[in-house]
Amino acid sequence: MIESDSEDFVRRMGTYTDRTERCLDRVLRPADKVPARLHEAMRYAVLNGGKRIRPLLVYAAGACLGVAPEKLDVPATAIELLHAFSLVHDDLPAMDDDDLRRGQPTVHRKFDEATAILAADALQPLAFHTIAAAVALDDTESRQLTKLIADACGSRGMTGGQAIDLASEGKNLSIDELTEMHGLKTGALIRAAAMSPCYLAGDLCESYWTAMDGFSRDIGLAFQIRDDILDVTGQTDVIGKPAGSDQSMNKATWPAIFGMDESVRRCDELLAASMQHLDTFGLQAEPLRLLAHFIVSRRR
Repeated sequence: MIESDSEDFVRRMGTYTDRTERCLDRVLRPADKVPARLHEAMRYAVLNGGKRIRPLLVYAAGACLGVAPEKLDVPATAIELLHAFSLVHDDLPAMDDDDLRRGQPTVHRKFDEATAILAADALQPLAFHTIAAAVALDDTESRQLTKLIADACGSRGMTGGQAIDLASEGKNLSIDELTEMHGLKTGALIRAAAMSPCYLAGDLCESYWTAMDGFSRDIGLAFQIRDDILDVTGQTDVIGKPAGSDQSMNKATWPAIFGMDESVRRCDELLAASMQHLDTFGLQAEPLRLLAHFIVSRRR
């Protein structure tokens, strides 16, 4: 990565993140509107300093395919709302029972458990309302995005992956079983983020669809393995959540089952594979290349 590329990456990612924050702030109801406590909790769950990796993937993939930012705002916003919804539920006492998220008290600790459940429940329909109400999309684009993102959240996506995760505590999964769990729990929504611009780019050749799909699957798994690594090596004040929580709950993670060296090796292998997929797009994919390297090297 040459210096000019690094500087351009920081500038472009900052622009994308700022755009995401404005979109999220716009679709969320003000905290003083009835029911005020619910709206305050929804805003707290979303506007609390997240990395915005999924929106960044939307904008970077969209830039690669020449999609207008006004169209990309829609999946970027909807997917981040759904990601926030999933985090609130994951943190609940019935799930992971976490006290800290993004360096702040989790929603059920900041408010209460019932309010956290309601806030998450309200974020999910808001995400799909954002798609349905988007004037930048035509009817076909809205339907396709809705299906893509809904599939990524259902029993064969994020929710199903969480169910497998809970059922796998204390078990030694095979590499195929762990890959499937990660691919559903984390990878499905990451894949939806990278793939969503394909549905907004007009007629794309089959090789572009195949390349973006391969990239999204590889980087989605690499993202989760990096998360598993950070749970072991990271510090709570840096990663923004309790370090070592996976080990304390005896969760099935890549380092726990295969060891740290193999986890790092597999992460690097997936990064290299994702780069090969992006060769299809040439120089237009540079933002995606830089974002992929950031995902694998991040410290939180």
